[in-house]
Amino acid sequence: MSGGPGLESLVDQQISVITNDGRNIVGVLKGFDQATNIILDESHERVYSTKEGVQQLVLGLYIIRGDNISIVGEVDEELDSHLDLSNLRAHPLKPVIH
Repeated sequence: MSGGPGLESLVDQQISVITNDGRNIVGVLKGFDQATNIILDESHERVYSTKEGVQQLVLGLYIIRGDNISIVGEVDEELDSHLDLSNLRAHPLKPVIH
């Protein structure tokens, strides 16, 4: 496989993707291509709110187009498992404006 820099080392690892429309999707990277289209398994979207905890919407197997990806980051699974998302408050991300 070829594609974005460093994605090869993240295959079969949990990653977080911020999309251009302000979504945060977390899942296991299963594959990608030269256009940085990515395939996530066991994925969920984290929806942030200032009034209530983080909602996690289950997506399952999910494909994200490369032209809609803003940021890809590796998730520290041990640290992430200790987060209490029900008590976490944050403003929702705003879309990227080009």
